[in-house]
Amino acid sequence: QVQLVESGGGLVQPGGSLRLSCAASGGSLSSYTMSWYSQAPGKERAMVARIFSGGGNTKYADSVKGRFTISRDNAKNTVYLEMNSLKPEDTAVYFCNAEQWAPPYSSSWGQGTQVTVSS
Repeated sequence: QVQLVESGGGLVQPGGSLRLSCAASGGSLSSYTMSWYSQAPGKERAMVARIFSGGGNTKYADSVKGRFTISRDNAKNTVYLEMNSLKPEDTAVYFCNAEQWAPPYSSSWGQGTQVTVSS
């Protein structure tokens, strides 16, 4: 499996912006479907954004549509999550996930980065 390390989290004011990064080692992310998940205190981990390995199609949770953008830089082997117009309810630990949806199949997770939106 690839190893993933998230960074870029922090404390921001409501309405602010943040960019999360997910750096990979041990494999090329170009062959993986990449996703960002969030896990708020006391809540289940939920998918926030996804970018597919093929044509680069994306998918977003309804709660973040129009505010968050997922992208990848294959040359840097890094995936990003641009977070704009942040709301207190966005507060969570954000995890990066890499999946292969074809043989040999795999799923890898980073350790997460904390995002806190508060005044």
